[in-house]
This record gives sequence, structure tokens and C-alpha cells, in this order.
Amino acid sequence: MRDLLLLAICVAGALYALRRPWVGAVMSVWLSVMSPHKTFGWSAAEWPLASLVAIATLVGLLFTRDKRNPILGPPVAALLCFVIWICITLPFSFYFDRSLDLWERSMKIYLMVFVTLMLIDDKRKLQVLIVTLVVSIGYFGVKGGIFTIASGGNYRVWGPGGFIGGNNELALALVAVLPLVRYLQMQATNKNLKRAYTATLVLMPATILGSHSRGALLALAIMALFLWFKSERKAIGGIIIVAVGAVALGLMSEQWWARMDTITEYKEDDSAQGRINAWWVAWNVAKDRITGGGFMMYHMDVMAKYAPDPTQSRAAHSIYFQVMGEHGFIGLALFMSIGALTWLTCRQLIRIGRAQPEHKWAADLGAMMQVSIIGYAVGGAFLSLAYFDLPYYQMAIAVIALRIVKQQQATAVTASRSKVTRDSRVSGKVAVR
Repeated sequence: MRDLLLLAICVAGALYALRRPWVGAVMSVWLSVMSPHKTFGWSAAEWPLASLVAIATLVGLLFTRDKRNPILGPPVAALLCFVIWICITLPFSFYFDRSLDLWERSMKIYLMVFVTLMLIDDKRKLQVLIVTLVVSIGYFGVKGGIFTIASGGNYRVWGPGGFIGGNNELALALVAVLPLVRYLQMQATNKNLKRAYTATLVLMPATILGSHSRGALLALAIMALFLWFKSERKAIGGIIIVAVGAVALGLMSEQWWARMDTITEYKEDDSAQGRINAWWVAWNVAKDRITGGGFMMYHMDVMAKYAPDPTQSRAAHSIYFQVMGEHGFIGLALFMSIGALTWLTCRQLIRIGRAQPEHKWAADLGAMMQVSIIGYAVGGAFLSLAYFDLPYYQMAIAVIALRIVKQQQATAVTASRSKVTRDSRVSGKVAVR
């Protein structure tokens, strides 16, 4: 029954995308990030539902007039350069055949990001995109939060599969989405909806703690510190953060505390030592090869040549060392420039929104996006999620928001000039009479 329901939703969405391709772009985000056909379906997990919607969206894109230039600004240009570079590095991979699958998956993600940039062109569509991202990840945060509170944190929360199948990966996704939930709460006017977002803001951190992810805990702490630093009422904000943190940590079990205590004991922790070993591999490969080692380079023969401890074969477990090892220092520079330029885009949103009250929503979005960037940048330092959809869609949200604000400003200026022209004509006629 669930399979048939998912099939009906996707077929209906694909047909609608032929006429309104922006709906297909948003549905593609839902299918890619949440993977409902794999999470809730049985046979549907093997059906190419995401491809169906994506193809319909691309067909609709060919015929619609409602599309824009996707290269909206510096962050998108940096992404395009990064995509081109990883296409250049692919033929030089240590293991071309094994790398091809991940390259194809990444290219599909980047393609739909560019499609989204072309089709989301007003505030209403942007809001739908943000809600879709929040629901796609937030569902697991609400579900996991209830489980964590009910079990007292005695059991670890795991992800649904795909990019966020592990406990650490799910935690990082929740860390990155949490600020967007706060943005939606700030914009909500309906009391019940506002309460729902508030409950989500409580349950998602509970899931992050329940994942037993040390990196996510560090990212959550730094995000809270950044929020406090940026807040206008630091005393009240500090009290709230400390109080909420004390209550949340007080609910966690001894097993959880024992896990977190290992943060300071990395020299004795096999997992931490394995990651450091993999980081040295990435550094050595990048120094030796300008194109890096390509996707899926983490095998024993590579370790034997580049690792301090060749007996350990482990993935990079860091977005930075992952990109460095797989695509060299050039790839790393391009990858990091995407985040840096997105940060500057968010700063523009904040500046415009603070100067012009009618664009306050843009300032709220820019501020929360900066918090999200910090969460992903810190938590991602310990996970191999460089090609995960979420941060690229968040980049798209920032640049689309800036385009919308600039369009609204231009429209307001044009309307103002037209009014002045009309008033001057009327005044001239009166003077003649």
C-alpha cells in the first residue's frame, strides 16, 4: 500500500512538473535528501522514482518560460568550477571503475542544484524549498528526539540510509538544518505552526545528542556560541542556552557521557587514530598528485604507499581531507570557496535586511544560514560528506534569496520613478490650467 501511495505521488508530481517544473525541482530535493521511497517503501526502494521526477522536470524546463540564468553569483560560479575540476580529475583516479559510480551520483546532485537555481525565482517558491529541506531532515530529528527522551539516551540513534545512514551522518544533517527550523519559526504567523517549529527545535537537538556523535556535539556547541555572540540580548540568550543545555545533558545516560569523554583521549582511541592516519594519506596523495587520487581511493595498496600506518584502510572522515585526497589542493580550494562565498552572500542578505525593514526576512535567513554553515564546517571536519546534497541546496537558497531581494529592490525603484513621473505630469497639467 505504501509503495502504491509513493508511486502515485511521484507520478502525479512528474506529470505536474511537465507544466510547472519548479514543483519537480522541489520534489527532486525531497526524493534525494529524504529518500521516502527507500525509507517508507518496500518494492519502491528499487524503483527509479527520483529519475522519473528528474526527467520530467528537465523536460518541463525545456519548454517553460519561467527560468533564469543559474549562474547567480560567486558561490554558483565556484560550484561550477568545482564540478568541472572533478570531471577533469576523474580519468586520473587510482580506481576509475570504482570512482565512476560516485562521480555519476555527484553529477546528478549538482545538475539538480543548477536546475533548482534556474526555476526557483520568487519568495513563495523559495519558502516551499526551505520547508521541503526542513521536513526531509527534520522528520528524522523529531522521531529520533522522541526516542532519545523516552529511552534516556541509552540507545544510539541511526540514520535512515544513503548519505545519512550512519549516526554521525544523521547528526551532521540535523545540525545543518536546525538553523533553518529557527528561521521558519521566526517567519511563522500561525500559532500552531509556530508551536510545531518550537517543538522541532527541542527534539532535533535531542536526536543530535542521542546519536552519540562527538563531532556533532562539538558543532552544536560552537553553533550555540555563535548564536549567543550574534544575539542582541546576550544575558537572556546566555541564560537560555545554558539552561537548555543543562537540562538536555542531564537527561543523557552514563554510556553517553563515557562516549563523549573520549574526545580528550584521542591518542588512545582507535577510531580517532584511524582518522588521523587517513588524513595523512590525503595530504600525501595531494602533495604527490595535482589531481588527487580520485573517488574511492581508500584501499590497502594506496595506504601502503601513502599512509603512516599502512595496516589501516579507512575513509577520510573529513570533508576537507576527503576533497583534498580525492581532487588535490585545487579541488580543496574550490570546495572551500563555495562555503566562503556563500557566507559572504549571507552577509549581504543581513546587511540589506537590516537596512530595509521590508526585507527583514532576508536578514533572518542570512543569519541562520551562517549558523548552518558553521555547523556543517565544524561537524564536517570529522565526516566524509563532501558530496551530500544538503549544503549545496543551502548555497542555492542563499543566492536565490539575494536575487529575489535585488529584484524587489529594482521593482520598488521602478515603481517609485513611475510615481514621480506621473505626479510631475499631473502637476504640469494643473499649472497649465
